[in-house]
Amino acid sequence: MTSVLIISSVWVEPKSSAAGQRMLQLINFFKSLSYQINYQSTAQLSENRFDLTKIDVTEEIIELNNVSFDIRLKEINPDIVIYDRFIVEEQFGWRVTENCPTAFTILDTEDLHSLRKSRQLAIKQKTAFNIDFWKNQEVTLREIASIYRCDLSLIISEVEMKHLLGAFNIPEYLLYYLPILVEEESLTNDSPDFAQRKNFVTIGNFLHEPNWDSVQWLKKEIWPLIRKKIPKAELHIYGAYAAQK
Repeated sequence: MTSVLIISSVWVEPKSSAAGQRMLQLINFFKSLSYQINYQSTAQLSENRFDLTKIDVTEEIIELNNVSFDIRLKEINPDIVIYDRFIVEEQFGWRVTENCPTAFTILDTEDLHSLRKSRQLAIKQKTAFNIDFWKNQEVTLREIASIYRCDLSLIISEVEMKHLLGAFNIPEYLLYYLPILVEEESLTNDSPDFAQRKNFVTIGNFLHEPNWDSVQWLKKEIWPLIRKKIPKAELHIYGAYAAQK
């Protein structure tokens, strides 16, 4: 039986974040192929985590810089290793290569974190963001290096694919475009059309700083303009880990 090892710094929380939903989709995909899956994380078990043991996935807590990981790695001897974001690949990739040199390695980028971090830095520095600014950040060089070290990287955005192939000249065979997987659902006959709908919704995990920042921007800058045109409009804000503020 094909064995898959997933290494992550967090547990799967599909009700808290899009990243958690994405990871659960990948796990279900590999399960549909009857692969044996082992999920390891450096985090402590969280209340909001999806209990993977209920779908016959082994869960294990691992320690950074501990030889126990190497011992367990040899025991599992995975055919495929998936790194949940590039920072995890930096921490564990060399140990996987050393102990399981024939394993096929996959980097699940989620979103390109260097792009996200570079945009945030540009805002803080009050400078214009462009491709050159992004390319010259240390975090970008680290993420690109991680892509090169892996056999394949999953890219969630067509725009990110375009930039990796163009601006960064990443070989196409190292990348695979795999967006969020959504089950097709047909609209019911009683679904309201656009003219019948009202109010606004924003959704985002508040542990992710850009989500928090976007809600602040929406409240202070955009919402007053909307209320002028639609005085009775309501704004509904949803997201896990919302602080009292």
